[in-house]
Amino acid sequence: MAEELQVFVKWVEFLKWLLNTTEKFPKMIRFTITSRIDNLALDILEIIIVCKYDRDARAKGLRRINIGIEKLRVLLRICHELKYLSPRQYQFAALHINESGKMIWGWLKKKNKNEK
Repeated sequence: MAEELQVFVKWVEFLKWLLNTTEKFPKMIRFTITSRIDNLALDILEIIIVCKYDRDARAKGLRRINIGIEKLRVLLRICHELKYLSPRQYQFAALHINESGKMIWGWLKKKNKNEK
């Protein structure tokens, strides 16, 4: 249960920062890449909640989170390359995403170990 709570808290912390940051992106990309980033991060939060309470959906959900995190990494890298994110902001995002990804991976490994 500790992993579930930790990843939830970590992701909510990151999500608040992300939504505040993407809100400041130029208007010309707000309905394209910004919307996609925000929705993807919100989708990940929803899947974390489902995984916490629905054991049957957990393995599939955790894999979906890993895919979502990878998509988010790519989109944020593009934003950094286009100078919408400063190096400091990109580093902050990468650190939080990597930490969350490790927690999700640990949760999945624990789930798989418990099934054996």
